[in-house]
Amino acid sequence: MEGKPAAEKKWLPKLIAWEVTRSCNLDCIHCRAAARFGPYPNELKTEECLAFLDDVAKAFPSFIIILTGGEPMMRDDIWEIAAHGHKLGLRMVMAPCGFLVTEETARKMKEVGIQRVSYSIDGLTAESHDNFRRVKGAFDSVMQAIENSKKVGLEFQVNTTITKHNLHELPQILDMVIKLGAKAHHPFLLVPTGRGSELKHLEIPPEEYEKTLTWFYNMRDKVPIQFKPTCAPHYYRIFRQHEREKGITVKPETHGLDAMTKGCMGGQSFAFVSHTGKVQICGFLDVECGDIRKEPFSKIWDTSKVFKEMRAWDDYKGRCGYCEFRRVCGGCRARAYAFTGDYMQEEPFCTYQPSEEAKNAHNKRKEAAGEK
Repeated sequence: MEGKPAAEKKWLPKLIAWEVTRSCNLDCIHCRAAARFGPYPNELKTEECLAFLDDVAKAFPSFIIILTGGEPMMRDDIWEIAAHGHKLGLRMVMAPCGFLVTEETARKMKEVGIQRVSYSIDGLTAESHDNFRRVKGAFDSVMQAIENSKKVGLEFQVNTTITKHNLHELPQILDMVIKLGAKAHHPFLLVPTGRGSELKHLEIPPEEYEKTLTWFYNMRDKVPIQFKPTCAPHYYRIFRQHEREKGITVKPETHGLDAMTKGCMGGQSFAFVSHTGKVQICGFLDVECGDIRKEPFSKIWDTSKVFKEMRAWDDYKGRCGYCEFRRVCGGCRARAYAFTGDYMQEEPFCTYQPSEEAKNAHNKRKEAAGEK
């Protein structure tokens, strides 16, 4: 069994995706928030945003905050928020849509301490990307935003949501991302929530997931930038299976972040905070874990019932509960929730069958604990 037992871990968050606003100038077919232009009622006020950053910086120094949305640049006070976090020593990054990133605003990002931006490219051409984002000109706006970022020396990465409509384009999108000069490419496997709940027919089938994630593994040493599948926890099982077949032990000294990270980090080293201050394990799992208007995030992180459940890997249901890779994979809790209504259920898009030995060991642990 790989990974340190949950009971022995000190749970420290490393990353928060913060939806500073839900207002957005795109209309993406997969959007978890079904975001529109807005304005949306009850969004956190400036002083609440600054207090949230104060709490996080005090409890978890050197933390990463992703300013996301919606379109984070649609907040009038976004520069004040970003500058405050930077001043506190937090690593501030941003996920803008592209339309608002002029050379002037890109320079402003650098001035207030934004250390990286992420842009989404979901198609190889303007036609395929714009069809997915449902706004004409979206592709060209991202390309211009990237050029503006490069002009001012602002580091950027590219994210890609993978569905049936663009899976065949993925190798060429990767090539394009490398040529554009991105620091990283993070393809996301579609999680069908929000508007995305209507796109289950576009989610690639489990067998294709396995094939695609194996392709990721085969590419990991060939790509000159960070290439990380996201919302695809079973990659870390596939990665270890293939290394084991080669007689290689996975360790940080030789495998870097791939050896240190876990498939699903929600509630374990990652959290999401909504535009109204609601805390979730991630943006795709719409289950409230706390409210920063009622208690500090630092307290929610330590006491939330849902967060504690996320950390109890042996209590996952179905195959995920007894899989020998549960401590490095864990399945996608949001995908389990979307398909079953229970975030503790097994990952519905994984084809792996755990060994009988692992299943028997799990049953013995349950019996010893007095559980059925």
